[in-house]
Amino acid sequence: MTARIIDGKQTASDIRAELKAEVASLKTKNIVPGLAVILVGNDPASKSYVTAKEKACEEIGIFSDDNRLPADTSEEDLLALVEKMNNDPKINGILVQLPLPKHIDESKVLLAINPEKDVDGFHPTNIGKMVAGEKAFLPCTPNGIIQLLKRSGVKTDGAEVVVIGRSNIVGKPIANMLIQKSDTGNATVTICHTRTKNIAAHTKRADIIIAAAGRPNTVTADMVKPGAVVIDVGVNRIEDSTKKTGFRLVGDVDFEAVKEIASLITPVPGGVGPMTITMLLFNTVESAKSAAAQI
Repeated sequence: MTARIIDGKQTASDIRAELKAEVASLKTKNIVPGLAVILVGNDPASKSYVTAKEKACEEIGIFSDDNRLPADTSEEDLLALVEKMNNDPKINGILVQLPLPKHIDESKVLLAINPEKDVDGFHPTNIGKMVAGEKAFLPCTPNGIIQLLKRSGVKTDGAEVVVIGRSNIVGKPIANMLIQKSDTGNATVTICHTRTKNIAAHTKRADIIIAAAGRPNTVTADMVKPGAVVIDVGVNRIEDSTKKTGFRLVGDVDFEAVKEIASLITPVPGGVGPMTITMLLFNTVESAKSAAAQI
């Protein structure tokens, strides 16, 4: 048995097409979703990511307010810019690209963002609502995983799910989302991490494995139950002299071996990755609709 590949690029493209049509409809009512993107410094990976976000906004018709600040920008000035965006009615979402320079307190900046414009879903208010099962902006990568499962026909109701990794960005939120009483929840979730004594003992009974450990080959073929669904969130660079860059990207899963055992599997790249920005766009459009409803 060879697993069916879950095509994140195609799923992301489908959702963006839906969002583009929704944005066009909103514009007929003089509602233009707006996203403020704030980048401090010149980190190459962050610059590339922010550029991709801005391109995606343009693609579906979202107004993008690009703010690129020097690395020596003070915390005070950054907080003032966030407050300005909080009070700007043209802006429905605020994204502060992480990591920030060391002299700036990331938690203080994230707390300063109006929860109603927190389209990254990182504000404690939105995290609390998510855990309580209330309507909230959901973190983009975990919500992207939920959409991949849903649109691939994977049923989570009653499923045994093992999440490897306990980060605030992926592991904790995806576990919370999967235990909710909903059509994309109702799963029995186990979280494994660096102090788990025998990860394989847990993964071997899992119907769905979500690997978000940040380490290549965390999940090998002997750890996977035949027919399981495997979602690989990892993005790791490993040396590869055959590539012009000198490296290639791999996930946390031994893809070639595991695909012969699993029923469905996400590749790296092209799996979960494309969904993250797409769900950011989704949250921004939802924020615009919510703001319009309050007028």
